[in-house]
Amino acid sequence: MTMDLWTCEREQWNSGVSPVCGVDEAGAGPLAGPVYAAAVILPREADIPGLNDSKKLTEKKREALFEVITARAEAYSVAFVTAEEIDGMDILNARMLAMQRAIDGLSAMPALCLIDGNRDHGSAVAIAAPHLCIVGGDGKSASIAAASILAKVSRDRYVSTELEAQYPQYQFAKHKGYGTKLHYAMLDQYGPCPAHRRSFLKKWEARRG
Repeated sequence: MTMDLWTCEREQWNSGVSPVCGVDEAGAGPLAGPVYAAAVILPREADIPGLNDSKKLTEKKREALFEVITARAEAYSVAFVTAEEIDGMDILNARMLAMQRAIDGLSAMPALCLIDGNRDHGSAVAIAAPHLCIVGGDGKSASIAAASILAKVSRDRYVSTELEAQYPQYQFAKHKGYGTKLHYAMLDQYGPCPAHRRSFLKKWEARRG
């Protein structure tokens, strides 16, 4: 299964493009916390058993793969855009900014970035590095799959530890900032905190009247 994920990279290597980097983001949908992104350059044809789109993996498997990927990657970088920054632009621009920050943080500059999805710019922010957008890339490219895992695990760890410790009343470790029934119940009880994306709470505020 893992080797099938190298098709996108192989196409680039065969045409002389190297190194190739995978880029993905996590946390676009939650009501609170940052949006994270990761950029990863893997060794060619690296055999990483179980590597797959982070959404298809259990939390335990993602955590295990996180350690393998960070140990074996030729270069990797994780970046984020805060809730306050998201409110200052919008989530599309914030996603692009997070991905560009992750690319900028790499210790080795890639010849080409494989970006998950079909968007490479918002109204104010665009991916500046040479890149190729791949729809469903986290299931087609080993590098993007690796980036999806680093972004997802990094964000979940931050929300479950830092935000949980700062604002224990919201029980962030349980819902990771997503709009679950529990999260809305805590919002009803305590109102928003500085970690909340106010631009994501319009419907909740309207319902509150």
